[in-house]
Amino acid sequence: MRYFYGILLAFILATAAPLQASAMEAYDYPFVNSLEATVVGTPSVYRADVPDRDPTREHRLTIFEDREVPKVFWYSKRLTFSLAAVRGEAPLIFVIAGTGASYKSPKVVALQKAFHHAGFHSIAISSPTHMNFIINASTTSVPGRIGEDAEDLYRVMEQAYESVASRVSVSEFYLTGYSLGGSQSAFLAKLDETRQAFNFKKVLVINPSVSLYNSVQILDQMLADTVGEEPGAFNSYLGRVMRAFLTAYDRSEPLEFNEDFLYNIYKKRVPTEAKLAALIGFTFRISSSNMAFTSDVMTRYGMVVPSDTVLSSTDSTTPYFEKLLRISFMDYFDHFFYPYHRARNPSLTRDQLIDELSLKNIESYLRGADKIAMTTNDDDLILAPGEVDWLRDVFGSRAKIWPTGGHCGNMEHKDFVAYMVDYFKQ
Repeated sequence: MRYFYGILLAFILATAAPLQASAMEAYDYPFVNSLEATVVGTPSVYRADVPDRDPTREHRLTIFEDREVPKVFWYSKRLTFSLAAVRGEAPLIFVIAGTGASYKSPKVVALQKAFHHAGFHSIAISSPTHMNFIINASTTSVPGRIGEDAEDLYRVMEQAYESVASRVSVSEFYLTGYSLGGSQSAFLAKLDETRQAFNFKKVLVINPSVSLYNSVQILDQMLADTVGEEPGAFNSYLGRVMRAFLTAYDRSEPLEFNEDFLYNIYKKRVPTEAKLAALIGFTFRISSSNMAFTSDVMTRYGMVVPSDTVLSSTDSTTPYFEKLLRISFMDYFDHFFYPYHRARNPSLTRDQLIDELSLKNIESYLRGADKIAMTTNDDDLILAPGEVDWLRDVFGSRAKIWPTGGHCGNMEHKDFVAYMVDYFKQ
């Protein structure tokens, strides 16, 4: 269901006309509207010249030998990650995926292609909020508490490298991640200071969330502002999305789902900014619903699946997802995430938990960590007012802030890729 809605949504997001390209000669990313940049990404004419061949190979791990995987998740019994290896000795870059994304999501694969072309090994790890990670590698099975997620990621990184160490000759270790994975990379760098399994020499934090709580509020509101709260509003909205998909999809054209395909359909119709915002919010709702469902089943918490219900491999999960799609992340936070963690630590307050979900919780470390650089966009839509300035102040000369690009929309742009590769090669 996640992939059906995800593909469906992406097609609808693509039904708009391009805005005027930037007049700046030094940076020619074509979209000056952050919503459109987030939706369309980087059309091929503006991308870095990187071979199209996918250099990655999948590998699987058993992280917890005694973990019993529920039958409903029969297809996800081991943690999967990817390795892209080059010939000879080279640095190895760990890549952490963004919210809800896997090791093989388009943005992760694009990063690995760029690194491989530049002469780096890379290992890509799914987000701790991705179903496969929650099932197989999360200590609590309730991701989102970023310090604990970093501990889980570090364990996976150690085991992943150990499993492929004989296949690669590594000179030193680097780290990067985008979106939530960018924020987690900062926490991982701090954790590595004491664990020292990798002794990261360079870390690049890409389009991070400063406060996870602020970011999810923004994304929730994008959907709520358009859909509304009245009874039946969400059903009506979902119906409109499906009808729009059927109208936009041209069955006479070969179906190659990529940014060029989105860009070509994007020029056919012009949705309002409100509709674009709602659809971005809907994308996030799909990711958060998958995360919440997986966590609920793994912990038997009973948020939507009764705690005494044991789902089999043939049981339909559709009724649960239909319910979860109507639950905002704030509802999940208040009725599952916070109560679950407070039960583990009764002295934990709501404000304390919110503070933990922020880069500001490690501000002093980030100010003095010369090995960490940060890049974001001045119009990143997941950042609350003042947060771009906070990033600029904290990272100083180690910050690279692009004028446009939305949230991760310019990650394949030739200037962005050149900056990223140059940073790791310096």
